[in-house]
Amino acid sequence: MKSFLTHIKDKFGDGHYEGDEHGGAGGNDGSGLPTGNTGNFMFATGIECSYPMIAGNTIRRDLLAETDHYNRYKEDLGLVKELGLKVLRYNLPYYLIHKAPGEYDWTFADLALAEIKRLGITPILDLLHFGVPDWLGNFQNPELPVHFAEYCGAVAKRYPWVRFYTPVNEVYVTARASAKDGIWNEQLKSDRAFVTALKHLAAASIMGNQQIARHRPDCVIVQSESAEYTHEMRAVESAEVHLQNKLRFLSLDLLYAHTIDAEVLLYCLDNGLTREELKWFMAGEPPGYQIMGNDYYGRNERIIKPDGSMCAAEDVLGWYTMTRQYYERYRKPVMHTETNTFSPTDAPCWLWKQWVNVLRIRQDGIPVVGFTWYSLLDQLDWDISLREKRLSVNPCGLFDLDRNIRPVGTDYRMLIEEFGQLTLMPHGEIFEFTNRPAQLKVER
Repeated sequence: MKSFLTHIKDKFGDGHYEGDEHGGAGGNDGSGLPTGNTGNFMFATGIECSYPMIAGNTIRRDLLAETDHYNRYKEDLGLVKELGLKVLRYNLPYYLIHKAPGEYDWTFADLALAEIKRLGITPILDLLHFGVPDWLGNFQNPELPVHFAEYCGAVAKRYPWVRFYTPVNEVYVTARASAKDGIWNEQLKSDRAFVTALKHLAAASIMGNQQIARHRPDCVIVQSESAEYTHEMRAVESAEVHLQNKLRFLSLDLLYAHTIDAEVLLYCLDNGLTREELKWFMAGEPPGYQIMGNDYYGRNERIIKPDGSMCAAEDVLGWYTMTRQYYERYRKPVMHTETNTFSPTDAPCWLWKQWVNVLRIRQDGIPVVGFTWYSLLDQLDWDISLREKRLSVNPCGLFDLDRNIRPVGTDYRMLIEEFGQLTLMPHGEIFEFTNRPAQLKVER
């Protein structure tokens, strides 16, 4: 008796069967540079753009200026295009644009966004990145949510083609650095100042999100927050570290109207959060389509030794485990919104390790829709969290400050050539981001 393969070969030939290229064994394996199709996994980079005040409000750190992006923005955006990337986390400098209530200077924003649009890049617009205009003061100002909401609405109205936004970058980090660690903006060091800053920032993000949705009911909001953990190597964990490891969720709890841990809630109520404010936060999630962005650097994990000294703990939990904790809490689509390492020698390996984390968590059923190497260019003074203006170069970019590609940039190009046409989820080509306004309010 002949094998069934003999009959198939007689009828259809020896492989490469007509029709099988449509998702069968002969279908596309997901390799090739991203096409810009809405179903593509979002490979991205970002342009470092922090602008906090330091030194008792006497120095404004503006990384866009310090890396010469204002003068070389066309060249920088061209590098994004050159790498084959279709998505860019990009900040409009809030402190420069919003001159006063109802007054704006769109000069640079118009130029940059016109070039982004011309190049066919999808921007994720970051609207507040660690600082505010001088006239708003700092994050202790209770008027921040109202004025920032006005600004967000003005941006969405002026650039109606933009759909992706991060209203406030890293709410938790912004509040902690400004009001608990005392290094930026108000430079305070108290629990009450921290809770005040955090609630104002979270409220600003929510109100800004609402104003964006007025103009783009189908907006996609990428909440970018730092995934952190402190490992305390003592037989009995201290109350301070125990609380700190819970506080990392507070910003997203407020943004997503998630029930707050009892210990954290008592801490907040003891430090200025009112019951009325809590009720306002818990009324419901913000509008639009929400993506939970997790930023992970190896330095986000720390070990405290019994003598109180610290050492790095990169990859003890790693992005996979940390993101799984966040996903199981919030059940939102995930994006890896920031990573890098300060060692240019180690950077290519770090890139691949982060990508392995992404692939592994997707295989385990968690919907990861994007990945970001942050940033396009080398940074300055992030080894000291911008607390002083030394202008020391952190060689963590895909390109150096002379716009020469680094080895990690070459490897990122290799990575997206291999995986660039993966879909947002396996077989995700049957789904797309629709242009239908978001309207469902669901628990699962």
